[in-house]
Amino acid sequence: MSHLFLAVTAHGYGHLAQAAPVVHELARRLPGLQITLQSDIDPGFARSRLPRGFTQIHEATDIGLLMHGPLSTRWSESLIRYADFEADYDRLLEREMSLLRRAAPDLVLADVPWLPLDAARRAGIPAVALCSLNWYDILRESPVADQVSDAVMERMRSVYAAAERFIRPAPSMPMAWLPNAIDVGPVASRYPDRREDLRARCGVPADRPFALMQFGGFEGFDPLAMWPEQDQVHWLAQDLPAGPRRDATGISSLELRVPDVMSSCDLMLCKPGYGTYSEAAVNRIPVLYVKRGDWPEETALIPWLAERMPTREITREDLLAGDLAEAILTLCSADRPPAVEPTGIEEVADLLEPLLTRRLPRAHHASRVAHGDSTDASLATSVVDGS
Repeated sequence: MSHLFLAVTAHGYGHLAQAAPVVHELARRLPGLQITLQSDIDPGFARSRLPRGFTQIHEATDIGLLMHGPLSTRWSESLIRYADFEADYDRLLEREMSLLRRAAPDLVLADVPWLPLDAARRAGIPAVALCSLNWYDILRESPVADQVSDAVMERMRSVYAAAERFIRPAPSMPMAWLPNAIDVGPVASRYPDRREDLRARCGVPADRPFALMQFGGFEGFDPLAMWPEQDQVHWLAQDLPAGPRRDATGISSLELRVPDVMSSCDLMLCKPGYGTYSEAAVNRIPVLYVKRGDWPEETALIPWLAERMPTREITREDLLAGDLAEAILTLCSADRPPAVEPTGIEEVADLLEPLLTRRLPRAHHASRVAHGDSTDASLATSVVDGS
């Protein structure tokens, strides 16, 4: 049985959402594929995205970035955490190597923490990065680029460059310095249109568009709480923390997930992010977006989607005031181009499948497992059953 070890940054939900369609395709091709997820991402979200039966090691493998909600990055505070991580790197690396030796996977796939890539390479396990960004370039192009220590930057750059491959799904940051980069098409899931059933469940008339509010992965951000009720669209949001509204439905109250309603929507309100942008293109959803402004990946995402689907920018002030009527009207009346094909899913699976089926010699495999089993008990992890 092949074993995939997936290491994911829990900076919002986008990194797991990006990797998940590839994992599903690999599980389809390789029945019985064993999947281990290492991430401190919410286990409920992981279960909603990954194939049944995976095991989650519920701990972080990198820093990501500290945020004030979905739109504001706490850059200076994040730099302190990066410096602390680097200062403790030797211990963290040894611990990660021991964990991987115990797990003995055939492949480590990282989206996109650098520590597991480094540990896997040193432990003799194939390691591949899959992501539309990397944390080296995010920090290098950030407002605090001149404050990041050389040691942190050199560590990330060298580890990413040493991975067996760094797969960049469209649209990605350029990352021209990578010697191991491979470009593939978009990676995103396509969802069924359940519009009529959703209208019946929400009591929404046939002439009212559905609008998805998608700022996932960051709690406490609820623009609806400040908006007057309206009849232009019916909003779908994961939850309604401020209470019921006649112009909105909490997706969770229907015992549904965002993927269950996405293709039923006539527009999406979001920040630029790989998951929302690629899924909008693949599911033919016009996008109303508000920039973070200081997020380096936006320069790759925004023009890519604008060439493929109707988009419209609004300001944060308009968002908070609910001043969206004209922008919504423009998007809802725009012609929708054909859906973008998520060709990257099969392209990535084609690259990874040989690594998962290239079996290690039995003696080498047994040696790795035995080495891991002798590890000190202090390396115990928090394991979550993903069934």
